[in-house]
Amino acid sequence: MGEGSSAMGENCVVAESHATQHKRQRRNSFMKTSEIRMVRLIALFKLLKGSLLIALGVAALKLLHMDVFNLVERWAAMIGLDQNSRFVGRALSAAAALTPSRVRELVVGSFLYAGLFLTEGIGLWLLKRWAMWFTVIFTGSFLPIEIYELARRPGAGKAALLLLNLALVVYLIREIRNRRAG
Repeated sequence: MGEGSSAMGENCVVAESHATQHKRQRRNSFMKTSEIRMVRLIALFKLLKGSLLIALGVAALKLLHMDVFNLVERWAAMIGLDQNSRFVGRALSAAAALTPSRVRELVVGSFLYAGLFLTEGIGLWLLKRWAMWFTVIFTGSFLPIEIYELARRPGAGKAALLLLNLALVVYLIREIRNRRAG
């Protein structure tokens, strides 16, 4: 009886696995290939942002015990930038404001946001509905800030970012609704 029940248990696991796969295929079958590609393109964008934030966090960790002001000043001189230019002046002012505690905050924030973006990206790549909701909520929560920043200091880049994020949120809401109807 032990061997028979073991084989039967394995068959149940295999049947359950097939049923789970079939359910997942049925759930995602409502999506057209172009829609799957679009969601995965969004996923790649989120994964890229997460990877860049990890790189930023690692770079900030390396700056933790350095004199950032002198480092930026040396880089500007090595590159041959005019020390009196507005751009170099801003970079030096920002570097002077980077205290060790501020660098630690940058590291922690960078890694936290990276984790959120990677979670979004992986979930979207796997076409998970929760990831679509997560992305809508997370991205949508920044829209008021982006609108405020655009109103405060208008710029083409800020307007493009706002439109891109707005389009992303609208697209994912539409996909969630289509999935519910399908």
